[in-house]
Amino acid sequence: MRKKLRVLGFAGAMIFVASSAFAQKSENVQVTKSATENKVNILIGGQPFTSFLYPDTLEKPVLYPIHAANGTVVTRGFPLMPRPGEPTDHPHHVGLWLNFENVNGLDFWNNSYAIPANKKSQYGWIHTDKILETKSGSTGILAYHANWINQQKHVLLEETTRFEFSGSAGQRIIDRITTLKADTDVAFNDAKDGMLGLRLAHELQIPATEDQQFTDNKGNVTTVKGGTDHIANGNYLTSAGKTGNDAWSTRSVWCKVFAKMGADSVSIAIIDHPQNPNYPTFWHARGYGLFAANPLGEKVFTNGKSALNLKLKKGESVTFRYRVVISSGDKTVSPAELNEMAAKFAQK
Repeated sequence: MRKKLRVLGFAGAMIFVASSAFAQKSENVQVTKSATENKVNILIGGQPFTSFLYPDTLEKPVLYPIHAANGTVVTRGFPLMPRPGEPTDHPHHVGLWLNFENVNGLDFWNNSYAIPANKKSQYGWIHTDKILETKSGSTGILAYHANWINQQKHVLLEETTRFEFSGSAGQRIIDRITTLKADTDVAFNDAKDGMLGLRLAHELQIPATEDQQFTDNKGNVTTVKGGTDHIANGNYLTSAGKTGNDAWSTRSVWCKVFAKMGADSVSIAIIDHPQNPNYPTFWHARGYGLFAANPLGEKVFTNGKSALNLKLKKGESVTFRYRVVISSGDKTVSPAELNEMAAKFAQK
């Protein structure tokens, strides 16, 4: 009898150890504001994860660079820290950001150092004026306030954003909740380029050997060079089963991009939230490395069959919620796991 009890005790202890190990998978998050720069650093498990950058030299605040749990950088280096061999198109694609191509006629999306001074009046800026909260712990918190302004510094929208950062041995998660409050009557005129954008590392691009050309709303043409270096090996998959370049312009609850980076499989998934406008979102997911969720570009994504021109009266607001899941290891996060994460995120 004693022997049986010992065996049961050992089994119970093993179950307890396993449960404890599962419960302890989350890693500590450190959120630290720089004393000398417009920058907030986020570390998970003592390792760099990302930084929130909001200097006046950038036309918008960004999270950059972003690391997977294994340390691999999953964002493109250019233009802030270019790496050899990576594409140098679209200099406004920096890390992870949120903005839109047409707000009362102003283009917040395409603004960058590359826009000539005599054309800057056609573009908007997002100026971060206050860090509202930084908190470390099992979940890291960063909240800030920013103004969407024109060249005369007139405020169109006030932005309040809250980031929640978490992670485990093989995963990193960013929850972004952004509320935009109108300081004047505002129209988000239906446009292709928006809202949550991420520019991917070279490996996560879909392989392409031919040059591609893309035109913005002002007729500016950008050429994306094809390549034969065999570094790009990425692919897209949506919750609706669309893959590769077929993911572009389709709607689904989530979309993930995945590739081999070094010895590991790496994936990034963006999950939409049921309370977002026009859920489920359209995916502005390009093979050359732009990965974006844009619920407000219905006209271009449906070939003119329908349109969505979101309008806010002065004092009204709209909120956008997104979850970004970065996984690394011997396999990427599965559709079943993403469906479960989406269901949990929907309850938040």
